[in-house]
Amino acid sequence: MTGTIAVIMVFSIPIIAIVTNHFQGQTKLKHKMIKDQIELEKLKHENFLIETQKMRNELEQMVLDDKKDIKKLL
Repeated sequence: MTGTIAVIMVFSIPIIAIVTNHFQGQTKLKHKMIKDQIELEKLKHENFLIETQKMRNELEQMVLDDKKDIKKLL
């Protein structure tokens, strides 16, 4: 009986190591994926700010152009 337990322990140690390595690999992949998602969200936010500023500038230009047109008409 003791021999059977020893055999089971000898074979279970490599299996535990394989499973542990698998979980560590998964965790590393999830970590990289989350970092990439954060970077993507930062880029989206930066793009949003740039686009918003561009639209503000266009709106200001339109207002200025309208004021010029009104002055020409008067």
